[in-house]
Amino acid sequence: MYCLAFLFLPITRGSVLLRIIDIPFEQATRYHIWLGHLAMCFITLHGLCYIIIWVMQGVLLDKIVEWTDDGISNLPGVITISAGLLMWVTSMPPVRKKQFELFFYTHQLYAVFVLFLALHVGDFIFSIAAGGIFLFIIDRFLRFCQSRRTVDVISVTCLPCGTAELVFSKPANLRYNALSFIFLQIRELSWLQWHPFSVSSSPLAGDNRISVLVKAVGEWTDKLKSNVSGAEGERALPNQSCSKIKASIEGPYGHESPYHLTYENLILVAGGSGIAPFLAILGDMLHLKKQGKLCLPKNVIVIWAIKKSDELHLLSTVDMDLICPNLSDRLNLEVCVYVTRESDPPLEEGNNSEGFTCSVSSLLRGRGMSVLVGTGNSIWSGLYVISSVIGFAVLMALLDIFYINPLNIVTWWYRGLLFVVCMLASVILFGGPVIYFWHRWEKTVLAAEEAEDAEKDNRPQQSESAHTNIMQDNFAPEYRSVSRSIHYGARPNFEEIFKSVSERWGNVDIGVIVCGPMTLQSSVAKQCRSQNLRRGPLGPVFHFNSHSFDL
Repeated sequence: MYCLAFLFLPITRGSVLLRIIDIPFEQATRYHIWLGHLAMCFITLHGLCYIIIWVMQGVLLDKIVEWTDDGISNLPGVITISAGLLMWVTSMPPVRKKQFELFFYTHQLYAVFVLFLALHVGDFIFSIAAGGIFLFIIDRFLRFCQSRRTVDVISVTCLPCGTAELVFSKPANLRYNALSFIFLQIRELSWLQWHPFSVSSSPLAGDNRISVLVKAVGEWTDKLKSNVSGAEGERALPNQSCSKIKASIEGPYGHESPYHLTYENLILVAGGSGIAPFLAILGDMLHLKKQGKLCLPKNVIVIWAIKKSDELHLLSTVDMDLICPNLSDRLNLEVCVYVTRESDPPLEEGNNSEGFTCSVSSLLRGRGMSVLVGTGNSIWSGLYVISSVIGFAVLMALLDIFYINPLNIVTWWYRGLLFVVCMLASVILFGGPVIYFWHRWEKTVLAAEEAEDAEKDNRPQQSESAHTNIMQDNFAPEYRSVSRSIHYGARPNFEEIFKSVSERWGNVDIGVIVCGPMTLQSSVAKQCRSQNLRRGPLGPVFHFNSHSFDL
């Protein structure tokens, strides 16, 4: 029960608590995993001990199906353990990575687990774990309200490497940073599946848009690519309409503060599509430099490991020369790419016709995201949580005074059921009105934004061009003002790279951010530790940070 008391806290994605202690959701998830393993070990041991005793007494079947009004009922406990075991087995890494849909769907049994746990142990024992569960219910209802709004996909850029850039509209008061991520659902593909994607656009761009890069690596992403590009084997037409593509979004989530801007020297290490958040980071620095604002990073090295050279097209999503002319005079930026599965550069094939852009020219803004979750308004979030908690206390008091005590209700499972009903009712009846007024406030702000945009639209503006889909160079032309190198048939040697950086930059603090597979994170972490242990009085200090997460 004490493990369950903390089990749900790390996965309250929009929780004010996580924001106060500044632990982003992707890092808090690992505590949920550890607590889940520990809780299920105790629960399984608990169940096995009773099974052994009942077998020795010869009353196993009678005890398993027992549902009594006096004391603990066994059947709800059996259902609780069964649901927990299904979630536990399918959450193991071999199953989760190969059969993510199976893991995702079986994890929805958490509702069955919680309900029958309350019926099994009654209200008094259940209250030990009720705090964390209640906060999760508060967060889940808020996320449910946010995700009811469908968001228009303003444009989709499909690149030859099988990655699509999706651009959504967002309200100006929606705050996020370059290391944020969102959960995305497309109902045409699945009504239940939500998938996390790192934001690839800079929040400082000022265009009220947010974009993500989606790489086709699984069943859901393959369906998305097919949905965008048309039937399999058919080439989509340029500038085709994407007006039918709608999505539901939760978030954004992530760090409250942009810690990547607190280092003068940065090493960004990415593997494959892990380059997405670093494109947003580079966009942050470019916009700050262009606007003449304080931007601490001066020396930045991007180390990117990819399997094939067609992934280089991902760099075209950020036009550095357009955002910040004379970049080399303002920022010392190096981009080192390692193509691991190609020994030589591909032959020049002229214009690449595999990539295309579909855009919605009629939707200059489109239906935007909601600000109910993520890095939204802290005042409204606080009011929602406080009202739900007060509502729960009021409902429990009224229930105790006018129903439980007068009728002398002592049945454990029934009191546990009433406890859960009060938790749900307090969030809906007391927290719901706060969400309603929050939503009304959001619509008022959004109307003011649209009026301001309408005034801007009355002035003649140069039409916004879509991302180019013609790549005449192996390296994106948008990066020609940047020191760059491509290594074919090789992997990054972090010992040599970090040693070279130590000699060049000297006694400084260096922020190292990694986004990629666990093997890549481990290699970079070991090298940071090794360099720090061996550093001399004039050597740099490497500060390791990981942006990757595994769900």
